[in-house]
Amino acid sequence: MPLISLLTALILAPFLRSIINKVKAFFAGKQGPPLLQPYYDLYKLSRKGAVYSSVTSWVFRAGPVVALGTSVTALILMPTARISSLFQFQGDLLLFAYILGLGRFFTIAAAMDTGSSFEGMGASREALYSALAEPGLLLGLGGLGLITRSISLSAMYGGINVDFVLSRGLLPAFLFILVAFFIILLAENSRIPVDDPTTHLELTMIHEVMILDHCGVDLAMIEYAGALKIWLMGLLITGLIVPVFTTSLRGSLALSIVSLFLMAMLIGIIESIMARLKLIRIPRLMAVAFIFAAFWVIWVAG
Repeated sequence: MPLISLLTALILAPFLRSIINKVKAFFAGKQGPPLLQPYYDLYKLSRKGAVYSSVTSWVFRAGPVVALGTSVTALILMPTARISSLFQFQGDLLLFAYILGLGRFFTIAAAMDTGSSFEGMGASREALYSALAEPGLLLGLGGLGLITRSISLSAMYGGINVDFVLSRGLLPAFLFILVAFFIILLAENSRIPVDDPTTHLELTMIHEVMILDHCGVDLAMIEYAGALKIWLMGLLITGLIVPVFTTSLRGSLALSIVSLFLMAMLIGIIESIMARLKLIRIPRLMAVAFIFAAFWVIWVAG
């Protein structure tokens, strides 16, 4: 079952972007791109060669490879609701966090390796906002480990069920951590209100400006890694919801997929009804995520 869960993520992850784009097109009164458009784009990019500037080094070439490799590795460590991960051990949540950090580090380093002031500006913003999001993520996972008496992701998410939640009165506390994780998901995946993935203004971009010099198969790896990351961060949220409704492994997988699709629709709605925040206000949003995660820990510790 863990292998099936992993293969499902690898196949369906780009489809989340299709749902987001379709929802945004609906709100704009348009038909939008085909549902399989992200797959077409990945196929087209993968058939093209990459062009490298004479000023770049191996760091620029390693960036997309490491970004994709770390996303897949993190998926191997991440359970799908009650379905254990393919690889697990005590303390793997720390490896999970640092694996994501490694991918981000190489993406930032690749952007700075170009020598472009615009890409360096985007890299600086990415480093700042990801550093602000990380405490809320670790605090939320730490609170989950506190109530399950484990620091393994599979044991933490596998220990959640409806009886466990109701007997400990954790239902209100789950609202805190769900809000915190959802804000972190938007920040980590450069979605509105933190960043606009469709903008072409270098002065306001964060993630997109870092990959301006990437093309061909390198850009395909970056785009696919980004799709996997949305799925990955979504599992942090759905893993808290799905076990409350089902204890079946097959039911957990099916309900997780449905929950992720609904989450993609919610992201599309948010991006349709609000604009991105000013850059100076993004730290406040990250502070909100941290505060909600802190409330979660205080509740479960009390």
